[in-house]
Amino acid sequence: MGFKIAVAGATGNVGREMLNILEERGFPADEVVALASRRSVGQEASYGDKTLKVKALENYDFSDTDICLMSAGGGVSQEYSPRIGKQGCVVIDNSSAFRYDQDVPLIVPEVNPDAVEGFRKKNIIANPNCSTAQLVVALKPLHDAATIRRVIVSTYQSVSGAGKEGMDELFEQTRAVFVADPISTKKFTKRIAFNVIPHIDVFMDDGFTKEEWKMVAETKKMLDPKIKLTATCVRVPVFIGHAESVNIEFAKPITADEAREILREAPGCQVIDKREDGGYITPYESAGEDATYISRLREDSTIDNGLAMWVVSDNLRKGAALNTVQIAELLVAKGLIQPKRQAA
Repeated sequence: MGFKIAVAGATGNVGREMLNILEERGFPADEVVALASRRSVGQEASYGDKTLKVKALENYDFSDTDICLMSAGGGVSQEYSPRIGKQGCVVIDNSSAFRYDQDVPLIVPEVNPDAVEGFRKKNIIANPNCSTAQLVVALKPLHDAATIRRVIVSTYQSVSGAGKEGMDELFEQTRAVFVADPISTKKFTKRIAFNVIPHIDVFMDDGFTKEEWKMVAETKKMLDPKIKLTATCVRVPVFIGHAESVNIEFAKPITADEAREILREAPGCQVIDKREDGGYITPYESAGEDATYISRLREDSTIDNGLAMWVVSDNLRKGAALNTVQIAELLVAKGLIQPKRQAA
């Protein structure tokens, strides 16, 4: 007997990707249910060669559902995830609603798999921010080897991180440039076509944005609270794939060659680092792929024990949908969850 899985937010970019990945990876599900808001009821969502009719999240009974993959936004998650959890269904939430809750584990399976066992307090597990997820996959094996003291990261984040509206805006503005139409901005604070915007999420009192703060808080929670991190998060005119320029200071000596070998053996990482034209990965090449790619590894001569590297990943997959499904797989692999219908 397999599991019954619900995907909440099934009509969004990440929800659709969750359904694709569940089928691609052969997750042991006997039944998969697509959920969204009332206005989406009756729409269709693809799950392998099957077509699912979208049902309403608002009145859905989760009492016989094992896992809910939640990708319906922070406000919706805050309202529904605790209710769903109380019905005995484990929520794996892709929003920021519960990431900083001490009673909710924040998980990247390649980084802190053992922490998942804390889910029982609320029956909720949080998925990290897309920019953090790929960063910690690359940092974890290096931290284990040489202890990271400080990280400076600049992100180059695709418009899909802002949802379908962000992708639509880039497409419409790009078209407008070529046909000399007026350009309007809706989702972003400034024009995104042929431009970059150093502003993701709201500004905080210290001048950093909420996106930048998330990277700090989430890295500390998942990897090590002693790591000092500062981030500058930038939106770029790319449809899918986040890139990051990462500068790391270690407590112990580590060479670029040593780091390269460590990362080649690390789960979830793929090193593409040839010192020649095209010997690196770009966001375009990462789209549709599961790996976190590391390129441009080199030693930083301005500090002791310093390295610089370029990290790229598909933000809709490892940054969101894939990581969520991997958490569900982790629950099954560790025997932390059994199908309710089998138990009955």
